[in-house]
Amino acid sequence: MKVLAAMSGGVDSAVAAARAVDAGHEVVGVHLALSAKPGTLRNGARGCCTIEDARDARRVADLLGIPFYVWDFAERFSEDVIETFVGEYAAGRTPNPCVTCNEKIKFEALLEKAIALGFDAVATGHYARLRIVDGVPQLRRSADAGKDQSYVLASLTAEQLRHSMFPLGDSVKSEVRAEAAERGLMVADKPDSHDICFIPDGDTKAFLESRLGRKPGKLVDAKTGAVLGEHTGVHGFTVGQRKGLGIDAPAPDGRPRYVLALEPVSGTVKVGSAEDLGVTVIEADRANWPAKPLDGPTECQVQVRAHGGVAPAVAVPDGDRVRVELREALRGVAPGQTLVLYRPDESAGDLVLGAAKITGSHR
Repeated sequence: MKVLAAMSGGVDSAVAAARAVDAGHEVVGVHLALSAKPGTLRNGARGCCTIEDARDARRVADLLGIPFYVWDFAERFSEDVIETFVGEYAAGRTPNPCVTCNEKIKFEALLEKAIALGFDAVATGHYARLRIVDGVPQLRRSADAGKDQSYVLASLTAEQLRHSMFPLGDSVKSEVRAEAAERGLMVADKPDSHDICFIPDGDTKAFLESRLGRKPGKLVDAKTGAVLGEHTGVHGFTVGQRKGLGIDAPAPDGRPRYVLALEPVSGTVKVGSAEDLGVTVIEADRANWPAKPLDGPTECQVQVRAHGGVAPAVAVPDGDRVRVELREALRGVAPGQTLVLYRPDESAGDLVLGAAKITGSHR
C-alpha cells in the first residue's frame, strides 16, 4: 500500500513510520505545521509542532530513506481546533481539543488530502488497536493501558478508520522507546508532549481570558442560592473543578466545594458538595458508530475523559442521540466532553462501540 506517515517529531510517530516501512509499504512522511508562528525550541514536554519537532521528523525520515514533506495546516487548525476550543468554553462546555484535532485535522483534512493524492492510508503513532474484518473497522484499546488513545479516536467514522493504520497498538511505550534506540533514532529519549499543544505554558485560564476577556459573574451555592464570591468568567471553570474557585469561606461542613454547573448567559457558577457532583444519567448527541449503530439498549463501559471516568452502563440509542444509564455514579461529567462506549474484552482489548458529545447529565 501507499502510506502517508504523519510524523510529529516524537518517538511514537517515528517508530510507527519505521514499522510501516518494515511492512513493505511505500511510505512518505509528512509533518503538519499547525502554527503560523511556531516556536524554535520545545520546553521539555511542553509545546508541540515546533521548528525543532519538524527537524526531528525530517532526520527520522532521512534515516528511514523515505520522502518527507511539511504541510501547512495552520489556518485549518486555528479555525477547527483553537476557535472551537475557545467557543466551547465560552458556552460553558468542556471540550477535548485532542479529539477535535484527530477528527478535523489528522483524519479529515489530512486523510482527505492523502486520498486525493493517491495514498491508501494514513499511519500515526496513536496507541490503539485497529482491525478491518470484512470491511468493518474494529477499534480497540491498546496493549498499553496507560497510553491507550482509543478514546480520542472514537469519533472517527468507519470510512476514516478503513484508511487508517496504528502500528503501535500491540506495543507498550517502553518497547517503543527501546525499538527507537535500537534503530538509532535520535528521538528515542525525547519527552512526550502533554497538556494542550497550543497552550505551551499550561495556563488554560489565562489563554481563554486573552481570547474572551473578563466577564464577571457570581459563584453561587447550588442549594441555597447564596452568593459565595465573584469570578472573572465562566470560561475559567469546568464541572468537577475543586481548586482555584476563589471562595474565601469554607463550606459549613468544612468539606471542599466543587463546580456543579455553569450558566454562561447569567455568568453564574454553581458550586456544591462532592455528593452533589455524582450523576447516573448522561445525555449525548452527535453519535458516531465506527462499526455499526447500536440496535437497542446495550450493556457497555462508558468513559467520559481521556484518562479516567469509566463506569458500567446501559446505552440507549435514539438516532444521533444516546442516553447512558450508569450502574454507578460518575463525578465530573461536563457538557462538551466526549462520551465513548466500550464493549469489555480483556483478551483482545475493549472494543469501541461508539462516541458522542455530552449535552447534559443528572441523577
